[in-house]
Amino acid sequence: MGSADGEDNERPIHRVWVDAFQIAPHPVTNAEYARFAPPPCIDDPRFNDPRQPVVAVSWTDAMRYCEWRGVRLPSEAEWELAARGGAEGRRYPWGDDVPDDAALAVTLTGPRPAGQRAPNGFGLYDMCENVHEWCADWYAPDYYAVSPERNPRGPESGTRRASRGGSWRHRIKVTRCAARSSLPPEFRYNDYGFRVAR
Repeated sequence: MGSADGEDNERPIHRVWVDAFQIAPHPVTNAEYARFAPPPCIDDPRFNDPRQPVVAVSWTDAMRYCEWRGVRLPSEAEWELAARGGAEGRRYPWGDDVPDDAALAVTLTGPRPAGQRAPNGFGLYDMCENVHEWCADWYAPDYYAVSPERNPRGPESGTRRASRGGSWRHRIKVTRCAARSSLPPEFRYNDYGFRVAR
């Protein structure tokens, strides 16, 4: 986990082991979320395509959906392992370079439908792009210095929840596999979604 050429909160690089888990191939879509509750942006044509990731869900909303469906949010360690697609040390799921792709350079008005670009080595879509994804862990910028080697689950408490992945809203719409972000768990933004694990 981590990166030597990223932000301070990605250091030190350290090896962790996680127990076997499954993770969804793409973020939860509006269609999937609608079986549980109306998607928050159901009336906004920029965000209400059934194939788009559901957005503007808080961490708490995501947890309620997971409880209803009998799944959970991935840990940061699980998410980073999944994002790398079986290739340790790569910056992005597809390699070390930001793709020279016109689709990433345009200004989007909302997330793309899930699964539109090629999957990574594990068959997972949109791991470092499209929407930020909530993780189960509390966030601390210095957690990697004290993280256990096996099944790290983040600090015991905190004020922010960890999130991973890029965003349709940013000028550079992809993030590195090791890039970390966080928000208070009650916040809702239209570039925040989630994927499920078990």
